[in-house]
Amino acid sequence: MSGRGQLMWDEAVTGYDFGPDHPMDPVRLDLTRRLVAAFELDQEMDVATAKPAGESTLRLVHRQDYIDAVKAASADPGVADASYGLGTVDDPAFAGMHEVSALIAGLSVGAAEAVWRGDVAHAVNFAGGLHHAMPGSASGFCVYNDASLAIARLLELGAERVAYIDVDVHHGDGVQAAFWDDPRVLTISLHEHPRTLFPQTGWPEETGADGDAAGSAVNVALPAGTGDAGWVRAFHAVVPELLAEFRPQVLVTQHGADTHFEDPLAHLAVSLDAQRAVQVACHSLAHEFADGRWVALGGGGYAVVDVVPRSWTHLVGIVAGREVAPEAVTPEGWRAEVFARTRQMAPLRMTDGRWPVGWGEWGAGYDPSDRVDQAVLATRRAVFPLRGLLA
Repeated sequence: MSGRGQLMWDEAVTGYDFGPDHPMDPVRLDLTRRLVAAFELDQEMDVATAKPAGESTLRLVHRQDYIDAVKAASADPGVADASYGLGTVDDPAFAGMHEVSALIAGLSVGAAEAVWRGDVAHAVNFAGGLHHAMPGSASGFCVYNDASLAIARLLELGAERVAYIDVDVHHGDGVQAAFWDDPRVLTISLHEHPRTLFPQTGWPEETGADGDAAGSAVNVALPAGTGDAGWVRAFHAVVPELLAEFRPQVLVTQHGADTHFEDPLAHLAVSLDAQRAVQVACHSLAHEFADGRWVALGGGGYAVVDVVPRSWTHLVGIVAGREVAPEAVTPEGWRAEVFARTRQMAPLRMTDGRWPVGWGEWGAGYDPSDRVDQAVLATRRAVFPLRGLLA
């Protein structure tokens, strides 16, 4: 296995554009790629593109009638069928929608293939992580579910155990749905509680289909307002024990940046520094439990200047094996590009000033009055016994 990391990139992904009033502004992808280049991280890794996912690949997860509906709306947005989630406020149809969505999916599938073959140890596609798309419908700004397709390709190639960790502020519902009855895939999602946020799923009691898949879905539903210490504590109170029991052969992670306290669409209070801490933890867990095989994806994130480029540049640096120091100053040329593109002032440093992030180990004690601890315990009680673990 090569020790190098791989960055999946094609400038055409910036064509994933729902329009000027939509919160998923593709400028976040362009600014991230430029910040990666400004730090010369792309000099430390392989930069690769991939072919768009073809129909046979898309059908690993998506229904043919849905693929046909996406293609029709892509050719003529005026015929978008809302029964497939297309042409809605969340997922407006746009010309070329199928092609760019298939490209993003192809990049994630290509990342999974490269990691499984051993061409690289780690691969990252920050344009991916579109985790809400369902087998038969678009949902939550997501047309094709590249995360599910990457996992499905790993299974097709012979993987027997794939672990998926989703730390987006929204529940990873599409990936959970795709593998609900498949014991070969362990899906773990940490997200804002469904009482207060889309898609209103991801309750701790959602643990996978009865039978062999019982305990294959794990959901940590965190209260609105959860900050750094609670978020990182919840991650470490659930994820490592489950991975130790499951023994994945490859780790797929989704790193939506919308847990951040500046994100306009959600209600957690997590800093860039805590996001970086969890990225570092995922890297370590991949080495500890999956022989280093790690596919990292982007996801949500709607503070498109202040947060997303910095968060995902940290992720790329970790994948590349050349972490960007939190105290690093953002390159002046990049800040000038940000202002030219957005007329916004770019952040000066790669930190929110909260590094290192402090958090308490779960084993140090449960606080029954703490809402985060209550959420963690609800998850452990729901799923840990199903996997033969103590809650």
